[in-house]
Amino acid sequence: MLDIENVGVRYGTVTVLDGVDWTVGTSGSVVTALLGPSGCGKSTLLRAVAGLEPLSAGRIRFDGADLADVPTHRRDFGVVFQDGQLFPGRSVAANIGYGLRMRRWSRPATTARVAEMLELVQLPDLGGRRVDELSGGQAQRVALARALAPRPRLLLLDEPLAALDRLLRDQLATEIAEIVRAAATPTIVVTHDHTEAALMGDTISVMRDGDIVQTAAPHELWSRPVDAWTARFLGVTTVIDAKVAGGVVDTALGCIDLPLPDGPTHLGLRPESLRAIRSGDNADNGAMIGIVAAVADLPAGRRLRVNTRSGDLDAVSAEPVEVGAEVTLALVAERVAVIGS
Repeated sequence: MLDIENVGVRYGTVTVLDGVDWTVGTSGSVVTALLGPSGCGKSTLLRAVAGLEPLSAGRIRFDGADLADVPTHRRDFGVVFQDGQLFPGRSVAANIGYGLRMRRWSRPATTARVAEMLELVQLPDLGGRRVDELSGGQAQRVALARALAPRPRLLLLDEPLAALDRLLRDQLATEIAEIVRAAATPTIVVTHDHTEAALMGDTISVMRDGDIVQTAAPHELWSRPVDAWTARFLGVTTVIDAKVAGGVVDTALGCIDLPLPDGPTHLGLRPESLRAIRSGDNADNGAMIGIVAAVADLPAGRRLRVNTRSGDLDAVSAEPVEVGAEVTLALVAERVAVIGS
C-alpha cells in the first residue's frame, strides 16, 4: 500500500504539486495507471515516490512506513523511464544484472536471475547482445527486466512507451502488464495516453493540475467520470442536460433507459454514443434529425459530424453516408457517460 498525504513539490518558487492525496494498492489491483495531460505533475509525483524529488510538504508512506528519511537506493523501488536509460556498450545480460551486482548477489545467483528475467520478457537468446543493437521495443523490455530483477517492492514506469510507434505501444503495453502481473510486482505507470492506461491499468487515477481528481476501474472511469473536465479529457465531445424519472432519461436527443436516481443529470457523449441512420429508415422514436457535414472512415468505423438544431454532434454509422445526407440520430445507452453521478 502506497499512501500519499498532502504532498507538495516545488521547483524554486514554482509549485508543481500542492496538497496531493493518493492511495495506491487496493485489493486485486496490481497495475495502477496515473493518467493526465502533459505538464499536470504526473512525472513529478512519480519521482517524489522514488525519492528523486524532495517534498516541500506532506509525507509518503509504503506499507505504513514513512519514507521521509529513506534514500532512493534504500526504498527498494524499481524505476523505468521513457528512454530506458540502459548502459551503452554493455550487453543485455550485464544491464539486467547491474542491480543484482550492486546488491552483492553471487555470480551463480545473478546468472540464474538474469536468465529468468530474459525468459520473462521474452528475450531468452539476447543476453549476449549489446544494447546498442536492440530495437526500441527490445530496449524497453530490457529496461523492465533490469528493474524487476532485484524483486522490487514497487515498480514505477514513467511514460515507458512514449517514444514508440502506435502499433508497438499497444502491443508492448499489453505485454508489460502481463509481465508485471506474472512477477506479482505492484506497479504504477505514468501515461497521457487513454489506450495505454486502459491496456495496462487495473485501476486508473486521473490527474489534473497537480491533483488526483478520480480513481476508478477503467470501465467505471469511462462510464462515470466525476466532472465535465474529466469527461472531456477521457474522450467526451458533447455534454448534454438530462432529466431522470423512473429510470428513463429524457434528453433533447431522445430517451434512454438507465438505472439512475430521479432528478437532473448530465450525459457525456462520445461519437459512439450516437448512432446515425439515414432518415426514412427505421430510426428510434424521439431521435433528432440532422445534416451530415463531414465523414471520416476510420479503422474503428465510420465517424460523422452532423449539423443539428442542438449544434454540431459527432456520431457513428454502420452504413455509407455522404456529406449533405439527412440522418436521424439515436442515443446508444451503453455508450453514454453519466457525469458526476
